[in-house]
Parts: sequence; C-alpha cells; structure tokens
Amino acid sequence: MTEERFVAPKNLKYFTYALITIGVISFAIGFFTDPQRTWANYLLNNFYFVSLAIGAAFFISIQYIAQAGWSAAFKRIPEAMAAYIPFAAVFFLILLIGVHSLYEWSHQETLATDRLIQHKAPFLNTPFLAVRLVIFFSLWILLTKLMRQTSLKEDIEGGLAHFHRSEKLSKIFIFIVAVSFSVFAIDMLMSLEVHWFSTLFAAKTFISAFLHGSAIITLIVILLHRNGHLNMLNRSHLHDFTRYMFMLAIVWGYFTFAQFMLIWYGNIPEETAFYVHRWHSPYQFLFYASIVLNWLIPFLLLMPRKTSRSKLAMIPVIVLLMIGYYIELYYEIWPATVHDAKFGLLEIGTFLGYAGLFSLVVINYLGKANLVPVKHPYLEESMQHHF
Repeated sequence: MTEERFVAPKNLKYFTYALITIGVISFAIGFFTDPQRTWANYLLNNFYFVSLAIGAAFFISIQYIAQAGWSAAFKRIPEAMAAYIPFAAVFFLILLIGVHSLYEWSHQETLATDRLIQHKAPFLNTPFLAVRLVIFFSLWILLTKLMRQTSLKEDIEGGLAHFHRSEKLSKIFIFIVAVSFSVFAIDMLMSLEVHWFSTLFAAKTFISAFLHGSAIITLIVILLHRNGHLNMLNRSHLHDFTRYMFMLAIVWGYFTFAQFMLIWYGNIPEETAFYVHRWHSPYQFLFYASIVLNWLIPFLLLMPRKTSRSKLAMIPVIVLLMIGYYIELYYEIWPATVHDAKFGLLEIGTFLGYAGLFSLVVINYLGKANLVPVKHPYLEESMQHHF
C-alpha cells in the first residue's frame, strides 16, 4: 500500500474560515443583545462538538480492543476528530465566565435559601467545577495524544509493538472516559435542572456521543471516497459503519425510553419535574422529533441490507442524526436556561461557526499524516474486507 496524503482544497479552507467568521459575529452580536440566550448557545455547541470528538476517540479505542480488522484503513478519521478536544478544553474553561447565566446552583442568594442546593454545594460549586474540567480534559488530551503519537510511529517503524501499545492505551481510555464523560454530562447538562434526578441521564448522553461521533466518522469517510481518497472503501465497509449507527440508535432509544418510562411510572416530583416543564408546545414536539430523528429513522432506513450498503441512503440519515442531536441538546438546555423556545439567526450562526472550526481542525489533521495507516498489522484485512 502506497502512502496517500490528503491535501485540503483552498476553497474548502476558505469556506471554513467564512463559517468561523459567521460564528464570531453571531456571538458578538448575541452577547450585546441577549447574553442569556448566547450563553445557552455557547454551552450547546460546546457540548455538541466535544461529544463528536469524544465519540470518535471512543470508536477508535473500541476497534483496538476488539482487534477489529475491517476499520483499520479508516482510523485516521477518528484520530483527526479527536484532535478537536484541546480546542474544546479552552472553550469550556471560558464557559466558567458565564456560569451564573446558566446554572441556578451558582447563585449565592439561591444557595442561601435552597436546602437541596446546599446539600449539593460541596460538589456543585464553581471552583470545584473548574478543577474537574481541568482534570477531565487533561486526561482526554493526554490519552488521545499518546494514541495519535503511537499510531504515527507505527507508520514509520511497523511491527506489532505500537499496535499492542495502542491497545493498552485504548483500554485505559475507555475506562477513564466512561467515568469522566458521565460526570462531565452531569456537570454540564443535568445540573442545569439542579433539583432533577436521573440515574440514566449520563449513560444516555454517553451513548449519544458515541452514536453521533460514529455517524460523522462515516460521513467523512464517504466524502473522502467521493473526492478520490480511500479507494478501498466498499459496500462491506459501509455495512459495518451502518451497523454501528443502527446498533447505537437502538441503544439510544432504549435509554431514552427507559429514562422516561421509569420516571413516569415512579411519579416522583423530583424526577417528573424535568418532563413536566417540557410537556407543552413546542418542547413536546421536540421530544418526539428527537426520538424520530435519533432512533426511528435510523432504525427503519438502516435495517434493510440494501440501504445499509448505500452511500446515497446513508448520507441523509447521518444529516438527520446530526439535526436530531442538536434537538436533543436544545430540548435539555433551553427550558432550563432561556425558557422560551427561541430559534433564529443567533442559533444558526453560532452552530455554523463551531461547524467551521471543527471541520478546519479535522481537515488540517487529516493532512498531517498518511491518510491510510500503511503499516497497520490489519491493513490488508481491512482492504480485502468482504462478506
């Protein structure tokens, strides 16, 4: 296998710069006109794109641990997506400036009169939140950097030593990220409703990150193939990528249903408050829209063998999944912060800005190494993958 380099077209980079500019302008205008809503957008987009990066890093770790051969040729894509994590770290530290605009537990006057918040105060306080963010992102950055370095050394030296090291790092990473990202989801999202309890929320959020991260990996692979790269991609590879989205959509649906069903059946005020606050238009519509986009459509369209091997069918499903993830986060964040269901140029502009930055990071990192890991021990198996 010869080396293959990805060179991003200048027009593509200019396009990402334009998107970033739109995002910066949108935030600047938003902070002057509606700071509360702008901070909500900031949180939503931060969480959205770091979830894609974490989901991608988890994906590649699973491939190493399972010693999967089919995906070996495509591992540069999740590596490039994981490169966004350091940028997300900076953004989340900046988020601490707006903690009072988002989190009820951060207000001293509320803390003085609310016994439940007082009970949670040793954990839910701004200094300790900052410490947790530093610890989480330091671990994620360190491990993904080590995995990337090991992967690049494998390209130069070959052999099995670097593969086994990557496998060990992956085992460490999945354990750390399973715990830390769960706590991270509670910190960033569930604590917006400080009086709410759900033992399934963290797991559902983690599955969502894995699902949508896998979907974006698949989308990037398809787009690269359409532009003359990754020529080894065949219908069997597409089928396996689809199985990830199909399986994870089912698991996402299970956790979403289980959380709702248990809260509905238990009928405990501290738990039902989350849904009661959202059980009116348009949030009720968003609840159903999230289920349709994140579970029902992938389940129905990706189940048949014919569509699960078709790029033409997969791209619209992935786009709908990404819209579904935005709706899922909007449904969780907006009623707790903005309260009114506002959506307009601010939301569109900020999302485009983050999408531009995420895309720029990915295409830059794709160009920094061989697009195909030429000395991966399972590369031949991946290239000859058929069933």
